[in-house]
Amino acid sequence: MAEPVAVPFIDNPHAPDVFASAATGFFNLEGTIMVTFEAPHVNHETSPGPISRVVIGRLVMPASGAYGLATGLFNFLKAQGFDFSQPEGGGETAH
Repeated sequence: MAEPVAVPFIDNPHAPDVFASAATGFFNLEGTIMVTFEAPHVNHETSPGPISRVVIGRLVMPASGAYGLATGLFNFLKAQGFDFSQPEGGGETAH
């Protein structure tokens, strides 16, 4: 069996940052996982303006990559002191 080829990591300082307030939906299409993200947007035509939940992007990954993202994020949040034994909304522990 051939050794796996090491693929270099190249950082891109110009890659965009995207803010999402929630992961709204998940879909599995033949092992490709699609995650839809949302963020609140305010209509400033009136004051106070109504807030809408707007889709801001979708992330599509193979299932193995999505699994790595999910477990890596969970482990990172746990190491940062987030307590997932609390009900949703009470995730961060007091410091």
